[in-house]
Amino acid sequence: MGAATRKKVQKKFKIRGYTLKVEALDEILYFLSHFQDAEDEAIDLLLDELENESLKSSILDKASVHRVVSLLLEAEAAVEESPNAISHRSPLRIVDAFLLPKFCYDPIRKIFHENTGRLSIHGDASAKSALYRNRFLLLFQRLSRDEHFTKPAFDTETSHFGSCEISPIQSLIGQTGRKWVMGVISQLEDGFFAENTIIVAEGQMLLDGIFQVSTCGFPPLEDRDESLASLSGLDFFGGGILTREETLRLAELEKKAVNDMFVILSDVWLDNEEKTMGKLATVLDGYENVEVVPSLFIFMGNFCSRPCNLSFHSFSSLRLQFAKLGEMIASHPRLKEHSKFLFIPGPDDAGPSKVLPRCALPNYLTEEFKKNVPNAIFSSNPCRIKFYTQEIVLFRQDLLYRMRRSCLVPPSSDETSDPFEHLVATITHQSHLCPLPLSVQPIIWNYDHCLHLYPNPHTIVLGDRSEQKAFKYTGIMCFNPGSFSNDSTFVAYRPCTQEVELSAL
Repeated sequence: MGAATRKKVQKKFKIRGYTLKVEALDEILYFLSHFQDAEDEAIDLLLDELENESLKSSILDKASVHRVVSLLLEAEAAVEESPNAISHRSPLRIVDAFLLPKFCYDPIRKIFHENTGRLSIHGDASAKSALYRNRFLLLFQRLSRDEHFTKPAFDTETSHFGSCEISPIQSLIGQTGRKWVMGVISQLEDGFFAENTIIVAEGQMLLDGIFQVSTCGFPPLEDRDESLASLSGLDFFGGGILTREETLRLAELEKKAVNDMFVILSDVWLDNEEKTMGKLATVLDGYENVEVVPSLFIFMGNFCSRPCNLSFHSFSSLRLQFAKLGEMIASHPRLKEHSKFLFIPGPDDAGPSKVLPRCALPNYLTEEFKKNVPNAIFSSNPCRIKFYTQEIVLFRQDLLYRMRRSCLVPPSSDETSDPFEHLVATITHQSHLCPLPLSVQPIIWNYDHCLHLYPNPHTIVLGDRSEQKAFKYTGIMCFNPGSFSNDSTFVAYRPCTQEVELSAL
């Protein structure tokens, strides 16, 4: 173990009020040698277990540490011998949007609380106002922890780069000088500034009651670990709460799952037999013959070249085309046995409406398919995947085009001129998959939380008909697999390493 690890151990133990003797430090370093890829989690686990011990002193010797270390290593060895010991914690979990827990922020108590009541699809007027309030408070509590926007401990004058404390809008009357406010654009340079986006603005109140803005921008992002630390173990993602032992164990298994791969295709038009289905057969043939087949195939809509609206009268034909796809997959025995298949509806697919989130494809279309591929999963749009410790969000929507059309101010090209990068910056800073006006993209008021991106996931997949792209932004891997039917593009993704392979036929 290097000097950096020794210092880290001593610092973490000192924060918890412990002093380490040399022999105790050596014992801890021996324990950490078993978890070189998850040292921080192992230290936290050891500290938590020590707090449950009846220690005579805060000065730890070898004997004090040895007993806890031995118990933890014995538990680790027992799990190694019984690989099914955590079988109830499947490494791959699909989370439907309509099953996500809903949490609301209480600005008085400064805590999140879970909504335990039944959520109606047809909300009343108060649900619409709650949608905007919850979006605002989610970002406000995040901003309140940012060092640049917190109130200084001493009431001293700060520099231009010092504290930028947010002032409530109602407090601006009669105030002079530079102030910072936070609010929602109701009609208005990095990113797409559209109606409904939440911004932080600097300016001053004029005598006529108008707040004159000199600078504005999105609320700053927060590191994922900082967000998780503030949530006290609440399950915002919907994948279930893991104990420290389970998290540590899954992190170890994740490092070994280097061969796991997801193949993601968007715009798979089943009614285009000559072009789309032929290319899809080529993709499946190729992966059938690789040494390790992909763990998961993700098919994102649209699944028909024409919108499935009121003028669409070919549902029986589309049902037959899904059955043919099932037969095609079943003709690849290795894929059928070892791979899972996830289907996410597109904006023009069959369903009750175009409102978000969208429910899974109707059973009428898919029941014949399921007879051939029983391990297929039909989920909502958006949809979430928990893979070991990785959190992945999947969203199929032609978002780039619609954000550009709704943009009130052209995005700045100082840092980048790539529209996809601006899109990624917008949704991550807004902590929302679709920050468009409700008149442009309707959302079920009571289920707006299904589109929240908080805490930041590890990966965001934006299925869009625009050009295939990949962009890593502040540690979040974001990519668009492109349109398979139009451009013959798709993505092979290795979640454990966040490696994106942009592929095309």
